[in-house]
Amino acid sequence: MSLPKTIFQGKDSSLIEVLYTRAEIDFPSPQEIVSLDPVVQEEKTVPLWPIHPRPMLPSRVAIIGNYLPRRCGIATFTTDLCDAIHAEYGATELLALPVNDTPEGYSYPPRIRFELSQDELASYRQAADFLNFSNIDLVCLQHEYGIFGGPAGGHILELLRRLHMPVVTTLHTVLREPDPDQRAVMEEIAALSDRLIVMSRQSSEILQQVFCVPVSKIDLIPHGIPDLPFTDPTFYKDKFGTEGKDVLLTFGLLSPNKGVENVIQALPAILARHCNIVYMISGVTHPHILRREGDHYRSYLQKLAKDLGVEDNVIFRNRFVTPEELVELIGAADIYITPYKHKGQVVSGTLAYALSAGKAIISTPYLHAIELLDDERGALVPFDDPQAIAEKP
Repeated sequence: MSLPKTIFQGKDSSLIEVLYTRAEIDFPSPQEIVSLDPVVQEEKTVPLWPIHPRPMLPSRVAIIGNYLPRRCGIATFTTDLCDAIHAEYGATELLALPVNDTPEGYSYPPRIRFELSQDELASYRQAADFLNFSNIDLVCLQHEYGIFGGPAGGHILELLRRLHMPVVTTLHTVLREPDPDQRAVMEEIAALSDRLIVMSRQSSEILQQVFCVPVSKIDLIPHGIPDLPFTDPTFYKDKFGTEGKDVLLTFGLLSPNKGVENVIQALPAILARHCNIVYMISGVTHPHILRREGDHYRSYLQKLAKDLGVEDNVIFRNRFVTPEELVELIGAADIYITPYKHKGQVVSGTLAYALSAGKAIISTPYLHAIELLDDERGALVPFDDPQAIAEKP
């Protein structure tokens, strides 16, 4: 007996609940749950509805998406997702199929059973054959256009078309103004997926309005967050050499669309009023940017800080942080800033992390920021406006 899908309609849900929609569950009958003892003469309260036992996940689940130690947000997300499902449902066998963007690949853990080559179409066919042959009960796809090969990442369709089991797809990017290739890929992914998971209301609305996906097929699960303690920032500041300072923080993979230069340009005006400020920029340059352009953007930011006379107030941490370091990094911040340039960004994991830690937040009004920082949960400033940033701290 399959769990009814109506429990998801119009409500937020968890990935575990979405996975349940494909689990085969034998519910006991009401007679098995409530029995009357003919000997003991006492009233018994009979529930109006039978109390069903907790359903079980499918026994074999495969998750397709980048995986640590590859350095990107999707890799972190997929790894965290696998770890969380394993911790909650250890009996479920989890397989992960990452996408390699380099010929040499990465040193993956044992959970990895098959590696896709990003630009090799045959690799996607082979992955589908592997999943079908392995008797996988459910496939969870982590979708981002840029991690798959072909126009608009269209190679992933070759895999999805060949699968014999249900597919649940998590969408990390949903575009309101897609180009023709992006539209075609998203429409077919939506058609081939049994459920679509989004992490913001904006994403759900765009799927319905732009791609004509019925709301009954969409599940909203907000971006996961680590269990961060609410700690006085001074507790962590000595680890970063910022004792006695007020710390502004931006973290994540560094690339020109992050808009970090706007915060640096705002620093002279900020320091004129608050001389105790330091701006910490934590994160390695995005690997694709680094391979294509080198570390020019970081060099530009460092030169900009020097030219503006604020280089002593800007700290560059060129490293990909571990989960433990992330707790300390966010903990040391007084104000978190996302000065991103892309208005259509529907998900920001770093913003969700900072909000969960109770940090004061300044952000440009990209879609996820508008949603998360509603009801004055943070301060929004216009895109590419250093003066507006300077007026907030």
